[in-house]
Amino acid sequence: MVLYGYDASVYNSVQGSDNWVAYFNDPDENMIGGVNTAYTVGAIVGGFFMGGPIADFLGRKIGMATGCILVIAATFMQCFAPRGNIACFLAGRCIIGIGQGIALTAGPIYIGELAPPEIRGKIMTFWQMFYSVGSFICFWVNYACTKHSTHLGEWDWRMVVIFQLLVPVIILFILPTIPGSPRWYIQRGNNVEKARRALRRVRATDDEVEDELLRIREAIEYEKEAISGTYAALWKDKSLRKRMYLALVINAGQQVSGQGTLNTYSTKIYEKVFKSANQIALINALNATFGIIFTLNAIWIIDRFGRKFLLIVGGIDKPSWGATIWIWTSEVFSMNVRAQAVGMATQTQNVANAIVQQFFPTFLNNCGFYAFYMFAGICFLLALFVFFFVPETKQVPLEEIDALFGGANHVTQGEDLFSNEKQMRVTHQDTGMEKPSAVTVEDARR
Repeated sequence: MVLYGYDASVYNSVQGSDNWVAYFNDPDENMIGGVNTAYTVGAIVGGFFMGGPIADFLGRKIGMATGCILVIAATFMQCFAPRGNIACFLAGRCIIGIGQGIALTAGPIYIGELAPPEIRGKIMTFWQMFYSVGSFICFWVNYACTKHSTHLGEWDWRMVVIFQLLVPVIILFILPTIPGSPRWYIQRGNNVEKARRALRRVRATDDEVEDELLRIREAIEYEKEAISGTYAALWKDKSLRKRMYLALVINAGQQVSGQGTLNTYSTKIYEKVFKSANQIALINALNATFGIIFTLNAIWIIDRFGRKFLLIVGGIDKPSWGATIWIWTSEVFSMNVRAQAVGMATQTQNVANAIVQQFFPTFLNNCGFYAFYMFAGICFLLALFVFFFVPETKQVPLEEIDALFGGANHVTQGEDLFSNEKQMRVTHQDTGMEKPSAVTVEDARR
């Protein structure tokens, strides 16, 4: 998430550099919006069509690694784009968006699948906090470069861009040392031993490991029989369809509330009030700093007051729609469709962002600060939507969340499958008959 926070803030930062503007021949408002939209469209493509399959078939860690490699390659494209060739810079932003879309599908799923239910919210809050850390690093690097732009020349913006390499390189070194997802190990090949080893690294006792391993196996056994693992299942199954609609609305709402617009165009907005580039860079840096401080509040609030409470309060006054959206989205879907669903839902943020950000520069020029009244109205409507439609998921085990949306309890159903299969095998052994085939959901229900 540090990677996402830094990358999302880079373009905002370089817009304030006179050297960047001159290097690319003073791009107009439409081109500025187009470059940002390219990043967003890339993220949509990566998240919707690539992130889910990669995380599902190759693993959560491979998904994160793939995203990092694409970001590294695209950073060089941006930093060393030929003079006046903003198309090359635009292509680099698009590829970074694809990398982010892939990595941001795998990342929250990985964390949610390893975290214990009682602290899952706290851990996912750190996920959002590190977005603020990424913005913090980017804006303070930009402030330092702006202060010394006379000496740095064109490197005042290139330095900000090249720092995008730092985080993905660190992630690529760390990934081999962290455990894989135990739920993915069970889902892909039923590799119980690898799942057990992964859980032992993040659980306190062997009893906890074995209990959780059994719950995972029971839930996945039921899901294999009862729910398709394809994209079509998200729309055919009534319970999943309800979750998908809710996730799409609140993820889009996170961006049409103005959050993404302010993150991307704060430099342009502040230029209407402040004339000094140094002053604008400092304000952006301070904004990112306070983002870290206030996100820390959610760490102790999220599992005490719950997701729904924070979303309602956040809709009224907008302090909590960052971390809470990622937490809720990553925990409400069944294991066999989680990667596809999280990829699609979270990239709805970018769909909404692309629409709003393409037209916001013109909107701001024509309406000035009255543009923000629209965002205030949207926030109020989002608070009402959450109050009436979004259920609370605080401290509910991942395998039991389906019951909140009118679906089956996958642990209970899977337990029935396991016990019926065991009973049938014992019966067949006693009678000397051949080993029976796997028990189906229909068998368990009889």
